[in-house]
Amino acid sequence: MTRRALVVRGGWEGHAPVETTELFRPDLVDAGFEVTVAEDLEVYRDEALLARTDLIVQCWTGGTLTAQQSAGLRRAVHAGTGLAGWHGGLVATFDDDHEYLRMVGGLFLWHPAEFIEHRVRIEPGRADHPIVAGIGDFTVHTEQYWMLADARNDTLASTIVEPADGGQGEGPVAMPVVWTRQWGSGRIFFSAIGHRIEDLQQPQVRTLTARGLVWASR
Repeated sequence: MTRRALVVRGGWEGHAPVETTELFRPDLVDAGFEVTVAEDLEVYRDEALLARTDLIVQCWTGGTLTAQQSAGLRRAVHAGTGLAGWHGGLVATFDDDHEYLRMVGGLFLWHPAEFIEHRVRIEPGRADHPIVAGIGDFTVHTEQYWMLADARNDTLASTIVEPADGGQGEGPVAMPVVWTRQWGSGRIFFSAIGHRIEDLQQPQVRTLTARGLVWASR
């Protein structure tokens, strides 16, 4: 049976919303999805379209949702439409919408000024999860996100953020990189990696992201 994916992309061009979402279109097609693309947040007011959508892939950094757009998206996810995304396209956007942030499970706060090499650790207790199974720990050279994250998230991978300039407390701290969560009947997938298309092309990142999109689907 064909499933339907809606790619919602736009916002800050620095995160290459078109190029990065196109990277995963073949994965979605191979997984049996019919893919529709929207480049306007008004799509979240289309109740009929969202009701027949199995997965929303959102890549939209910055911007603001109207009350009607926010409510439409949240209703759809609560009813069973999956929501998935990476990096700023899911957690560095709509930051004045607390109900949206509560749904996605986190908010981007800060990252070091430069790209840094850092280790992504698959959580030992979740190493058999279908999104990360067989991948193992790996290293990336990109932005390292510092976030606020909901305690109800199922964290699949994390990283250690080292203190810098005395501003992050005393000693290193574990920070989530990949999580899933449930919102009503809908599944949500998020990965912090994806500032550049090169980040998403790294084999481990490409694999876990493609799996995460499919996992989140209704």
